[in-house]
Amino acid sequence: MAVLKKKRLGDILIQAGALTSSQLKDAIDYQQIEKVRLGTALVALDILSEDTIISTIARQLGIEVVNLDDIQPDFQLLGRVTEQAAKKYSVFPIADDGKVVKLAMVDPLDIFAIDFISLKLNRDVVPAVTRAEQMESAITRHYGVSSSINEAVQSVGGGDNITTMDMGGGGAAPSQADMAPMAALLDTIIRQSVSNRASDIHIEPDEDKVTVRERVDGILFNISIVPKSLQSALIGTIKVTSHMDIAESRVPQDGRFNRDIDGKVIEFRVSSFPTIYGENVVLRILKEDATRSSVEDTGLIGESLKKFMRMLETPFGAMFVTGPTGSGKTSTLYAALKFLNTVDKNIITVEDPVEYRLAGIRQAQVNVKAGLDFAKSMRSILRQDPDVIMVGEIRDSETAEIAIQAAMTGHFVLSTLHTNDAPSAILRLVDLGIEPFMVSSAIVGVVGQRLVRRICPKCKTELSREEIARLFPAIAGNGFKMFKGTGCSDCKKTGYSGRIGIFETILMDDPVRVLVNQKVSSSVLRDYCIKNHGMQTMRLDGLEKMKLGMTTYEEVKRVTGEG
Repeated sequence: MAVLKKKRLGDILIQAGALTSSQLKDAIDYQQIEKVRLGTALVALDILSEDTIISTIARQLGIEVVNLDDIQPDFQLLGRVTEQAAKKYSVFPIADDGKVVKLAMVDPLDIFAIDFISLKLNRDVVPAVTRAEQMESAITRHYGVSSSINEAVQSVGGGDNITTMDMGGGGAAPSQADMAPMAALLDTIIRQSVSNRASDIHIEPDEDKVTVRERVDGILFNISIVPKSLQSALIGTIKVTSHMDIAESRVPQDGRFNRDIDGKVIEFRVSSFPTIYGENVVLRILKEDATRSSVEDTGLIGESLKKFMRMLETPFGAMFVTGPTGSGKTSTLYAALKFLNTVDKNIITVEDPVEYRLAGIRQAQVNVKAGLDFAKSMRSILRQDPDVIMVGEIRDSETAEIAIQAAMTGHFVLSTLHTNDAPSAILRLVDLGIEPFMVSSAIVGVVGQRLVRRICPKCKTELSREEIARLFPAIAGNGFKMFKGTGCSDCKKTGYSGRIGIFETILMDDPVRVLVNQKVSSSVLRDYCIKNHGMQTMRLDGLEKMKLGMTTYEEVKRVTGEG
């Protein structure tokens, strides 16, 4: 601490050779006029970049540079430093080992901030330096999201006024009076997550706490910590609300419930899973607007869109959408069904589960306990005179065989497969025991996809030439434009809002059918489709969307894993 008191930012930068006395004087004059920090003045005057200032401070003081975008905060620690104090001093507490608090700071030379946090927490403080925009983003994202939930937790009183719910002994369901405080807490969590455009809410028991997380645009964020004493009551309330068996905690369960939020009825699909610290619960948020998406809303553009439409215009055959869990396959299938849903077609689906209700389409849900799986459902559907059949997923050889036979006997079949890319999906059916000639004859096309986050339209800005040169030195100076989101209140300072698909499509033709019949490897089929069939890979489709200002290079790299 004493070392920090003897140093000032200007002295450090001059000593490091990053700044001259004349430049320092100009920055101080600007600082006094604009009433800003010296570092802000240096950046505003284009004397130094923020990265240069941060790296110099870290090197000269021997402290760490932290990326707050990658930090999962300790919400119990955040609760001891108010949002007002965090904003006033531009600080964010990261970790507390009982003796020392690690504190991210925009200005690690701010002794007043260090002394305030040290006295507030009764800890020694180890400062770390971070970027100003990351600090603002972290404060907005974590304090803003968790504050209302933390207030609701405090109103419950840490569990002292909650009757313990018997979660495994066959006890009766709790009374309305017992559930009321926890119902209010659950309602706060739900409303907060819906407001934040979350797709899932995770209630995750740990040894000494319960972590609440939400998934927004495919990324999980911590939003609060609930005391361990409230775990049984909170999970019990969710199970009662979801019409699940509160007396059973040893096996997974599924449930549903509806909630009217701001005039919109939103459905929640609930899943519980037993862990060593209690039942882990995930609430999937199902929004009605997902059923209104058209093919164009999926993100299909250019040749990929043309190929996709040609698949849908085929009177019979099989079309598959492939990708990992959470890649948007169901949304693409629903968009396809919306296009196909005309008065002259009988469309029947079998799903596990039915996520969204579609008007004018007969939807069925598998029930394994009752003996109704995909294969048995498909046999029954074929006796219902269907024109279009949608099977939620091809999981086994029996279902695959029935789907392929249906496609070869005058039906149009849509389904999903879990493979990494489009070419692998075709050969996956062969691996399931379907004869190659049947696969090549039945399939009309395959779509592989992932989801990338969209740049927030409210804070979208063009990258500077320097940033483009750093990311893409090969194309710097040729007029190429790139964009990013700077972070705003609408996107919770993330710079992203919503997601869009990136795709690769294969439209079956005779040369591809020959390769499938020859049982070539997926890599050979992929190379052929790229070189001779005009297939644009998901990465190239993502880069095209980056050029159009829809997403960022970082997102494409994160999702495709390619540099």
